[in-house]
Amino acid sequence: MIYIDPPYNTGRDFVYRDDFAENPNEFLRKSLQKDELGNRLLSNPEYSGRFHSNWLSLMYSRLKAARNLLSDDGIIFMSIDDAEVDNLKKICCEVFGENNFIGCAGRITKKSNNKGEFWSPNFDYILTFAKNADFAKPFFGGVNLDAYKEVDQEGPRAGEPYQLVRLYMSTIQNRNPDQRFWIECPDGTKVIPPGSTFPPDRPSLGDGIWRWTKSKFEKERDRIVIKKVRSSNLVSDTGEPAQWNVYTKTYLSDVIKHSTAKPNSFIEGHINQLGSHELGKLDIPFSYSKPTSLIEMLAEVSKTGSEDIIMDFFAGSGTTAEAIMKLNAKDGGNRRVISVQLPEAIDENLDAYKKGFRHITELAKERIRRAGRQVAEGDTKPTWRRDVGFRVLKVDTSNMKDIYYRPDELKQSDLLDMVDNVKEDRTAEDLLFQVLVDWGVDLSLPIRRDTVQGKTVFYVDDNALVACFDKGITEELVKELAGYEPLRVVFRDNGFASDAVKINVEQVFRQLSPTTEVKSV
Repeated sequence: MIYIDPPYNTGRDFVYRDDFAENPNEFLRKSLQKDELGNRLLSNPEYSGRFHSNWLSLMYSRLKAARNLLSDDGIIFMSIDDAEVDNLKKICCEVFGENNFIGCAGRITKKSNNKGEFWSPNFDYILTFAKNADFAKPFFGGVNLDAYKEVDQEGPRAGEPYQLVRLYMSTIQNRNPDQRFWIECPDGTKVIPPGSTFPPDRPSLGDGIWRWTKSKFEKERDRIVIKKVRSSNLVSDTGEPAQWNVYTKTYLSDVIKHSTAKPNSFIEGHINQLGSHELGKLDIPFSYSKPTSLIEMLAEVSKTGSEDIIMDFFAGSGTTAEAIMKLNAKDGGNRRVISVQLPEAIDENLDAYKKGFRHITELAKERIRRAGRQVAEGDTKPTWRRDVGFRVLKVDTSNMKDIYYRPDELKQSDLLDMVDNVKEDRTAEDLLFQVLVDWGVDLSLPIRRDTVQGKTVFYVDDNALVACFDKGITEELVKELAGYEPLRVVFRDNGFASDAVKINVEQVFRQLSPTTEVKSV
């Protein structure tokens, strides 16, 4: 799933400025907004193509990338206002295909609003496209999730939310005599639905019956709850009014699995004010953040699985990351999140700047940290791993000097400067992550740092990859690392203590760990 809340097109303060190859005056002339003499042909340039062009250009390139990143059954949700909803749908139809447009929902954004020249706008849109509608899972909705407040504390379904439903309902017609039987209560008394005949006599037409047969009742006793109540419509075997009622546990996961109900395309209960309150509790100064409940709801209705990946490439303050952490805590999932955000500078007049934040990315990282602690310390499903950790990666140029990629351009005068082909300002962690990317290793795998024979060694997922970028690597260290039998091992090209050690590395691994792939950078 991808959710984005792109910057709305106000025509001002446009941070995402992709390059235009065409001269503005030439563009205006070709688009019939100016004549040959330079006179304007449109009375209001804000409704011209140029007003929309910057914004649409930024969206088009990113949506093309988004489509390639989605799985075959993937869904993208896009929050947008009425200024660009029509144009956004048009470019999405071009990128995803008109047949993969699966709906547009309206969301109430505020309870009241006095702005606007004519209408007072209080809702926005959520455009929804599938990577391939033929593979997309039908949406789930129409169920009151708040009703499932009870949680199993033990047993095979520990941690699962459920609601209690009465085993007897007066609307059920008498069709099966096996659905009328006595049920024993904790105090030894027995109860049965109201009626004029009692087991072992065959029930009359007007007698009440349970929703389950006796055989199903015996088979699924672990789903039965008998509670003492103030008043009950059941009959007691003592002749006195019954003090007990019988319920069955209806698990939310079962309802989701078998329900055919669909969510309403008019979304209420997720107003922007809730997002402001959430940020206030975390002491994060940021405006116009969507509430986490909205992203949680979208992840639920689109049936994201417990191991799915969710992306937000207009991450802002990190709302999507917090929302998925909350959803994982609620259902025990292990969903992962990729949040992408330009390091947009924060205006020095804003509260965020006064609190020490210089870029939105810094603010987002701090929000995820604080929200993660809050979620992990709150009420969660017992089986949840409480994994709220995250990594921060920045797009940059290669760690390697140009000579690493173009050795044929080396001049004799450059030789002394090129003894080390790694740029001077790069760290061991920088080299490690470049190797992970080059080798196609999952960037979210656990990484352990250790000291072996005085050198820093990184272990990625224990033995998926072992790396040492220190200098002065000896044959003894190489042999010790080979003893771990890693799948891959990498060293710095000029990090060996001698040429002999460098030459012998592959031979050592061939003898001690023949399946290891060896590399130098």
